[in-house]
Amino acid sequence: MKFIKRILIALLLVIAGIVLLNYPKLNIISGFASKNMASSRFIAHRSVESVNANDHNVPMIKLADIKVHENEVAATVYGLMERKSVCRDGLGCILVNDDFDINEINYRPNRTKLENGLPFPYGDNGTKDTIFENVDYQQLQKAIDGAFANAEVQKTRTVLVSYKNHILGEKYAAGFTKDTPILGWSMTKSVLATLFGILQHQGKLSMDYQPFKELELTGLVGKDPREIIPLDDLLRMQSAMEWDEDYSSISDVTKMLFMASDMTKSQINTDYTLNSPKVWNYSSGTSNLLSGILRKHFKSHQEYLDFPYSALIDKIGMHSMLIETDMAGNFVGSSYGWANTRDWAKFGILHLNKGHWNGEQLFNPEWIDYITEPTAQSNGTYGAHWWLNAEGKYTDVPRDLFSANGYQGQYVFIIPSKELVIVRTGLAETPEFDVNKFISEVIKAIK
Repeated sequence: MKFIKRILIALLLVIAGIVLLNYPKLNIISGFASKNMASSRFIAHRSVESVNANDHNVPMIKLADIKVHENEVAATVYGLMERKSVCRDGLGCILVNDDFDINEINYRPNRTKLENGLPFPYGDNGTKDTIFENVDYQQLQKAIDGAFANAEVQKTRTVLVSYKNHILGEKYAAGFTKDTPILGWSMTKSVLATLFGILQHQGKLSMDYQPFKELELTGLVGKDPREIIPLDDLLRMQSAMEWDEDYSSISDVTKMLFMASDMTKSQINTDYTLNSPKVWNYSSGTSNLLSGILRKHFKSHQEYLDFPYSALIDKIGMHSMLIETDMAGNFVGSSYGWANTRDWAKFGILHLNKGHWNGEQLFNPEWIDYITEPTAQSNGTYGAHWWLNAEGKYTDVPRDLFSANGYQGQYVFIIPSKELVIVRTGLAETPEFDVNKFISEVIKAIK
């Protein structure tokens, strides 16, 4: 009997140890489940059953118990660590803490609907019915179908191929249409970078601008050493500020996305010294820091909220796009941009055309040269908040490809030498979804 008691005590101690080690992770699990369900339900208008069966059917997240109410979602794990998300018009869904007062949200961005009667991409009046003699449409359809061939593995949701500003082909998995907003995750970073390109074009800043001189920092005595960091280093993610971009643990990025009330301050609170090496280090914290820097460029919060829409998003008719905010009212420029597949394609076409949109220049044509210049020590894979193929990461694809990439395989590929923009969204990336094969098969269709 004593032996059995000892075994039971040992088991209880092991269980207690496991609970203590993993209890903090429940914050992340219930936080992700609450936030993703809220946004998927109230922005993308997907069913609770679909989100649970697909998006949340992964280890740990599927443990969450989710309750959906009107404009609000709550999630727990075995009844523990409840997290709530609330949704507001124009702002998306916000993962909140106990100190958050929903009544303090008395703002939203002003939106303008573009009504010009034009077809895609310059309007929403259908698509141009154009046949290109140099396009092998059978090969193109084969390439598009190939992205959906193994649904359980590839998990592709939508694909669109645009050539010379015309839609050549598009396809949508069951439950998704051309109107379904898709979370771009880190594709939002490229949208954020474009806003700085627009400000540069307007003569309001340059890449050697030192933004830390204007930020309210953390009470350091004397001059802050980060004041020497130029905007260029932040856009290239080579600021030398420490950051841990690990989504599998409680790290800088998960604490920011699922615990911080003001995400623009997360990167500021990491270590930095003048002796730190300037190396490329991918950081969502840097992107949200840039969102805070963007806010400092406007006299009011309302002007900040309006700018992305008036200067870019609504300007090019991306009316399905919404960038969600954090509890402090900052755009979550690292991760939370939603748009339907055609609108993501419009964003790519704007960059294919070097900022020229229906007779207007939104940013300098040279901005494309800037964002596609490889950042040192990135092995030719990263520019200024855009991904590159400069060193041939995709071996069968032109080196001039650059792309907005997001978690789980969200992509807007731009290939200037082929005049192509390709959008692919889904729940899987390399190796489950073979990017190199997919793009190369599309390119084969262009003679």
